[in-house]
Amino acid sequence: MFGDRTLHEQSHGESFLNFITAFTRPGLYLMDEPEAALSPNRQLSLFSRIAEMARDGAQYIIVTHSPILLALPDADIIQFDGDGIHYVDYRQTESYRITELFINHRERMVEELAKQ
Repeated sequence: MFGDRTLHEQSHGESFLNFITAFTRPGLYLMDEPEAALSPNRQLSLFSRIAEMARDGAQYIIVTHSPILLALPDADIIQFDGDGIHYVDYRQTESYRITELFINHRERMVEELAKQ
């Protein structure tokens, strides 16, 4: 049971967040695209939880495409691409650049993408 219901009685995102918040001790946590189950609002909740746990000594290795999770304070962002493996600045990540492009040029992008 997580909360007042079993994980199977909760939505995918809700059960994922409840599962993550059940961990309260510092440790090493590995996550593969945790944003897949979460709305942007719930990604912010996960962000807060990870930041809190990191302040208490937890370490995370997270594979993500989420510009929200990539923004975690003091995160080392390592990119795997055709040029190999290298550190990259937050604003240079593909996830950030595409999100910024879409937000700043939504009408034009929607028009172009809808043509295809």
